[in-house]
Amino acid sequence: MSTELQRYSLNGETMGSRYTALFYAEPDLSTEAINHSLARAVSRVDQQMSTWKPDSDLNRLNAAPEQQWVAVPKELATVLSTALRVAQQSGGAFDIAVGDLVQAWGFGPGEPVVTPPALDAPLPPVRTSASAALEVDPQRNQVRKRAPLTLDLNGIAKGFGVDELARCLEGWGITHYLVGIDGEMRARGVKPGGQSWVVALEKPNRGVREVMGVMELGDAAIATSGDYRHWVDVAGRSYAHTMNPATGAPLSNPLAAVTVVANSCMLADAWATALMVLGEIEGPRLAQERGMDALFVLRDGEQFKEISIVGGKRQAQIETR
Repeated sequence: MSTELQRYSLNGETMGSRYTALFYAEPDLSTEAINHSLARAVSRVDQQMSTWKPDSDLNRLNAAPEQQWVAVPKELATVLSTALRVAQQSGGAFDIAVGDLVQAWGFGPGEPVVTPPALDAPLPPVRTSASAALEVDPQRNQVRKRAPLTLDLNGIAKGFGVDELARCLEGWGITHYLVGIDGEMRARGVKPGGQSWVVALEKPNRGVREVMGVMELGDAAIATSGDYRHWVDVAGRSYAHTMNPATGAPLSNPLAAVTVVANSCMLADAWATALMVLGEIEGPRLAQERGMDALFVLRDGEQFKEISIVGGKRQAQIETR
């Protein structure tokens, strides 16, 4: 790549966070139109897949009667199909039919109020998974629920939004970039001089942002699921926002964070959630079986332990403070 290319940095608000786009392109490029198209791309994803927008396509689907085919945008059909595929491949650990749980535990739209049944139910109710009751026809871009479901795409939509940022830049002929929404990132190409893109991995401490390490990223995407960004405190105990479909409650395992590298940010996002749900034993085992690149960070008192899976091979366990 020519070292005469100019560095550009664009950003804006989306999905309750911010999107960023760093890229190298010809000098004196007019960025106004590019940033407008970036904002439009992520806004389209948010309008389709947000649970916080009452008129989103996802909320329209949630409100639709069972057994009725509902027309949805192509992008939403793609994300729903991918979600069902990851659900099947993860043995149900990734399940988008947890919208009712997200709301009951205070992580949905509105005030963060935990409803009594969420705390008092002695046993999890029999739940219907999205895999069992959601049918997606990606050719006709339509979806049907065969049973009552409340879908939530917070474990995959942001990653898809990052992929849309990448597609947007490539539509402008830009092939050396790093795009992201919050901590979900996707890279292509290199910096001038052949330098790789470098992304920071955050230490999973609540209330404090601190770098735990860095990772080089080339023609790949990265996403992290963790227990340290969004939580509620109830009766002296903290509950993280990721739901365990098997128990009908927030996760309760030693994992503080899982980071996944994949060829799309949508897949990295979904698999980070799935492996987080699977826990410190089954998560690394499945990552090995599938030949994945994943980093598991476990809480061990005041310290952290790391389990790294690279190309499906387990690396030596590392202790960090």
